[in-house]
Amino acid sequence: MMRTGLWLLALSVILGAFGAHGLKMMVVPDRLETWDTAVRYHAWISILLIVLGGSFFRVSVWVYRLLVLGLLVFSGSLYLLVVLDIGALGAVTPFGGILLIAGISMAAITCREAD
Repeated sequence: MMRTGLWLLALSVILGAFGAHGLKMMVVPDRLETWDTAVRYHAWISILLIVLGGSFFRVSVWVYRLLVLGLLVFSGSLYLLVVLDIGALGAVTPFGGILLIAGISMAAITCREAD
């Protein structure tokens, strides 16, 4: 979990830099805000994965699965929306948010001290 979180956090920094420097001249400001939202959630969930992986608390493996899938669906749909300029992809984003909420909620429910 920690290794995945670290790689995802590195990717969020790369994508954030790309948004700040590469996309600035290619997309309208509203799309840049959408990109920033994707990067922000990407980074926060990556940090959560790192914390959970390095913690002395243990959670269900489903927490990890839900968080990674939610991150891919939520931020991924927003990244694609911006790059492909297909607004309909925004309809997919809430499903990613639901997966993220489910993962965080499951972490709260299943969290226990390691043996």
